[in-house]
Amino acid sequence: MAFFLALLYLAVAFLGTQTVFGPLRLYHIEELLLILVISFSLPALQKTFVQKTVQSLALAGLSMAVFLSVAIGFNYPRGAVTQFVDFLPNAFAYFLVVLHCKTKLRLQMLILVLFGVCVWVIVQGTLELETTGGIFATQVSDDSDLHEAAPEVNLVDPNAITYLYAQPSSEGGVIYRLKGQEFLSDPNDFGQLLVCVLPLIFIFWRPKRTVRNLLIVGPMIAVIGYGIFFTHSRGALLAVMGVVFVAFRHKIGTVLSVILGGGLFIGAMALNVTGGREISASAGSDRTALWGDGLQMLKGHPIFGVGYGEMADLLGMTAHNSVIVCAAELGLFGLFFWSLFLFPTMRDVLAVASPNGLTDAVPVPVDESPLAYAAPRMEKLGKEDVHQMGRLVMLSLVGFLVAAMFLSRAFVMTLFLLGGLAEVVFQMALDRGMITPRLPFGRTLAYSGILWIVMIPGMYAIIRVLNLLH
Repeated sequence: MAFFLALLYLAVAFLGTQTVFGPLRLYHIEELLLILVISFSLPALQKTFVQKTVQSLALAGLSMAVFLSVAIGFNYPRGAVTQFVDFLPNAFAYFLVVLHCKTKLRLQMLILVLFGVCVWVIVQGTLELETTGGIFATQVSDDSDLHEAAPEVNLVDPNAITYLYAQPSSEGGVIYRLKGQEFLSDPNDFGQLLVCVLPLIFIFWRPKRTVRNLLIVGPMIAVIGYGIFFTHSRGALLAVMGVVFVAFRHKIGTVLSVILGGGLFIGAMALNVTGGREISASAGSDRTALWGDGLQMLKGHPIFGVGYGEMADLLGMTAHNSVIVCAAELGLFGLFFWSLFLFPTMRDVLAVASPNGLTDAVPVPVDESPLAYAAPRMEKLGKEDVHQMGRLVMLSLVGFLVAAMFLSRAFVMTLFLLGGLAEVVFQMALDRGMITPRLPFGRTLAYSGILWIVMIPGMYAIIRVLNLLH
């Protein structure tokens, strides 16, 4: 029961409350559903490994950083409670996955839910474009792609749901770009989700089952590919190139992977995937200027930042870079906990995804201490199965992080959900004795601190290099 409630909650979060509940959303049904999910999830805490992951501590610290950034950084204690409550559902996605998705079958069901969300948005956007010609799409006043799409803004009915974002093209026409609702209400954000779902679909792939794969996995990939094209997102295109490069590097080598990625880029540009918009340093000059503004904000408010969600209001638009936004809004305090979530997540998933990271399963000694983690009844999974799942989650995280370089999505639910997937797959390997335990807390803290320290100088160096290329 708790697992299906968790799936329902995540589906509602990604589809949007207005899409699922319509006018009933005014009765705070999503909050009631969250309370119900938490109530049913409490018994699972005794049988989970969540207390053994550093990410749990990182999310607690990040929640505190959100509160302090508004209470102290923005000097608005009353608003701090509102922003704290606004952030919690995003972080809660990590715990839902870790608590309830501990088998391959459940991971497949979760991925089917995410795929279903993508299909729903793609179908609705396609139907809307064909039936209305884009008349319901959100309009913008100039040719800049830096404006966030305002959800539920409609020229005909302000309460109508639209899945299109109308943007003037360089040729004087209009580009209609696919978008979701609420936190996916920008085409770039929905494109990021599509890129993350793309590698996860291969969890349904079966070796030496060509016909089955063509009939099941092939159409799923085609649908996601069409959705990425329909978003016309340059960040999503670059993220797909990053996923392709990492996916094939061990199989065909670095040079051929670069050539493959370049060929993909040339083909995508020939097919007008970006809607005629350039991908170049000069085309992104406005974004790098915003990155610089974000660093200036950090300089003025180094400890707790300018306030969670306040950067867009202070600058008129957000910085379109997740590291910059996290640092500017939550300060160095919040950036540390963000690093503390990111580092162990990437370390654990890379360990499982590494060609030599896993060994054959061996019996695991039973921990009889009072706080022992009770491993679930073992499903039949071989080393190749666990390794494949690790690679797919790793590729999904690569897609998210590449796109995050051009999006302000440091705190979005997608990141924390992927973090939960990474730890679930790692725990599958650990329960079967296929991998060494997680890094000790002290080493994780030290390595996360190093990542924290190099992030801001690294972004500053990137800005300087890009400014030289403008």
